[in-house]
Amino acid sequence: MNATDRTPADLLSSALAADPGRPLVTFYDDATGERVELSVATFANWVAKTANLLQDELSVEPGDRVTLLLPAHWQTAVWLLACASVGVVADVGGDPSAADVAVSGPEPESLDAARACSGPRIALALRPLGGRFPQPPEGFADYAVEVPGQGDRFVPYAPVDPEEPALIVAGREFSGAEVVERARAEAPELGLTGPGSRILSGLPYDTWEGLNAGLYAPLATGGSVVLCRNLDRLDAEALDKRVENERAGVIAR
Repeated sequence: MNATDRTPADLLSSALAADPGRPLVTFYDDATGERVELSVATFANWVAKTANLLQDELSVEPGDRVTLLLPAHWQTAVWLLACASVGVVADVGGDPSAADVAVSGPEPESLDAARACSGPRIALALRPLGGRFPQPPEGFADYAVEVPGQGDRFVPYAPVDPEEPALIVAGREFSGAEVVERARAEAPELGLTGPGSRILSGLPYDTWEGLNAGLYAPLATGGSVVLCRNLDRLDAEALDKRVENERAGVIAR
């Protein structure tokens, strides 16, 4: 990664320039058997489309707040980087009533909470391959319907200031520059030593530690992540086999 990268979006741009075909996020859901692998290029395309949705369709501006009521999932990672690309604050698990946009998973409790947002509300079905809801929840736009038609390239209307707030998680606010600096500084503690490093993470996305292991640190070091939802459903033998098959050098759980 480039030493001049100051925001998470910068890290993704550098990864795309360096090796667009390498894996970046491999996702498992051990409740459904789903596995999906996204290269840097594929992930960046989802990010660009989502950023265009935010900027052009939802009319968010730098400094606005987007509450993410989502689990650790590859689409959550996309939303985090899309928010960083536009310059809006990704508030993970935050108060929807204080948000300009609320983004919810399919769980009834998340959808009910998100209805407190007076602005646009987006729902993610979190189905394999980014599938749609059979019927969108009342009061929500279906992400899988809205995002495919968005542009494949994204250019923010205003440059993103790395010193402005970019992320809120577990009540702690981070600027874009702080996210990058902490991700780089803490990567060695996670066993991510440089390009090609691969971490398997079963941590939730509701803490900095989970976000760092499951997205930011691999991105900051030129590595990749095997992001596992419902990892507790695997026994020790199955976990060892996954670590071997995915060539993960370290586990965070």
